[in-house]
Amino acid sequence: MHLRRVTFDGYKRVDGLWDIEARMVDTKDQDYPLSSGLRRAGEAVHDMSVRVTIDGKFNVIDAQTCTDAAPYMGFCDAVPPDYSRIVGLNLFHGFLKAVKELFGATRGCAHLTELLMSLPTAALQTFASEVVDNEDSEHKPYHVDRCHALSSHSETVRRYYPRWYRDQTPG
Repeated sequence: MHLRRVTFDGYKRVDGLWDIEARMVDTKDQDYPLSSGLRRAGEAVHDMSVRVTIDGKFNVIDAQTCTDAAPYMGFCDAVPPDYSRIVGLNLFHGFLKAVKELFGATRGCAHLTELLMSLPTAALQTFASEVVDNEDSEHKPYHVDRCHALSSHSETVRRYYPRWYRDQTPG
């Protein structure tokens, strides 16, 4: 009855910056009557995008949003929240909290804000293409201690990243 497609695309630019583009498209497989008018089967109910430009330290340099379809066109897109307010934030240091404070509840568009909340992991996956994950370095691999499978005391880290393994055995 409902299909939501969310995509994230990451690009390395020639100027050394990175663009992360996120898009959400909602459709229905049947005609969908709304107070604002009928949406035909397959026609986008929501088609919203956000693009951020970041530097190599995950600092937001620029942010743009676009609403191509929404249930209340002329209202949802008339005076969009100023998502450029995330410029200057770092995707891994207080970003999620700041986004909630800036755009939570009625202070923003629920769908654009939802896309912003997934930007850090999309950026991390984009950067992962540039880093050999097991290269011997003085710095802990970026993904160790970011999920339960890769906690520094896990079997995964013991096996694949032994230098960064930390035994949790008592005593």
